[in-house]
Amino acid sequence: MDAHGGWLANPAYLVRWAVAPGPTLHRLPVFGSRKTVVELAKLGFRLCRKRVRRLMREMGIWAIYPKPRLSENRENHSKYSYLLNNFKVEEPGQVWAAGITYIPMREGFMYLAATLDWYSRYVVSWKVSNSLESSFCLEVLEQALSMGNPAIFNID
Repeated sequence: MDAHGGWLANPAYLVRWAVAPGPTLHRLPVFGSRKTVVELAKLGFRLCRKRVRRLMREMGIWAIYPKPRLSENRENHSKYSYLLNNFKVEEPGQVWAAGITYIPMREGFMYLAATLDWYSRYVVSWKVSNSLESSFCLEVLEQALSMGNPAIFNID
């Protein structure tokens, strides 16, 4: 019987407990097998990374992080030429661009959506959110369009 009541002696319970969301130990779904092994070692539990990785895979637990090759082209997707390649922007409000990006944080990601004026590089509207919901993007769009209507609105 260990100090945690006996149930933590089972490695599968240890792994699930270490990566489950909760206030203690900063247990987060962003923990992979390496961080989980480190956190368990701080508590005095010795498990090798391969075992923790196997247990996490069997339980369907994985770390949340950007996966490789997110922007890789797919052969079966249509490709369109960029129409604004040689376009000359000559005045403010002529072309606006909007985009969304993620910002890695210790406990997951934040998302930034912004609209820029290409000529002046003025940030027309922006917003940060902890979830990538359609309402978040629509609010940025509505805020931008309340400032004016560009001739061209470019979205990647």
